[in-house]
Amino acid sequence: METKMGKLVIARHGESEWNKLGKWTGFTDVHLTSEGLEKSKEMGTLIKDFTFDYVFDSDLIRSQETCSCILSTCSPDCVVPVEHIKELKERDYGDYTGKNKWDMEKTLGEAEFTRLRRGWDYPIPNGESLKMVYDRVMPCYLQKILPILKEGKNVLIVSHGNAIRALMKYIENISDNEISNIEMPFNAILIYDLDTQGHLVKKEVRQI
Repeated sequence: METKMGKLVIARHGESEWNKLGKWTGFTDVHLTSEGLEKSKEMGTLIKDFTFDYVFDSDLIRSQETCSCILSTCSPDCVVPVEHIKELKERDYGDYTGKNKWDMEKTLGEAEFTRLRRGWDYPIPNGESLKMVYDRVMPCYLQKILPILKEGKNVLIVSHGNAIRALMKYIENISDNEISNIEMPFNAILIYDLDTQGHLVKKEVRQI
C-alpha cells in the first residue's frame, strides 16, 4: 500500500531585536520586535487552510514566539503538541556573535563576507559552518519528523535561516555549491509534498 504522506510546512522566525540591529545572533536568546510579532501573526493567516498534528520549533525564544503567533491565527481553536528541539536552533556564529554584519562586510570584504554567510563548509572561529548545522539538523529530521509525516500527519516547523537552509538542502537535493545561492526569507512559508525519503515532490511558497 502506498504511504500517504502528510504535508511539511516550514516558517522562519520573525524579526528579532538583533535582526533589527543587523547583528549576528546565533545561539543568543533574543525576543522578537513588535514588527516581528505582528508579521508572525500574519504568517499564520497564510496557512489557515491547514490543520497541524505536530509542531516543532527550536529552543530559542524568537522561534517559540513566532510559533505561538502563527498558531494563534492559523489554529486558534486547536491544541497542537509543540516540541522545542535544540537541533533546530540557528547556526552558532562563534566569535562573530553580536557583531554587526554590515560592519563585518566592510572589514572582511564582499567575497569573504559572502563565503562566510552562505558557504557550505566555510568555518567561523569557534562557531559552526552550514555543514555542521546540516549534520545536527538531519538526524532530527529523518528520525523524529519524517516518521510523523509518513503517518500522514501534517507537521509545522518554525526555525531559523540556516537550520532551514540545511533542511532545504536535503529536501530539494541542493548541491554543496548551489546552497550558497539559497536563502530562507523572512515572512515566508514553505509547503512541501514529500516522498517517503523526505525529498521534494512538490513545493509551494506563500509570502506576506
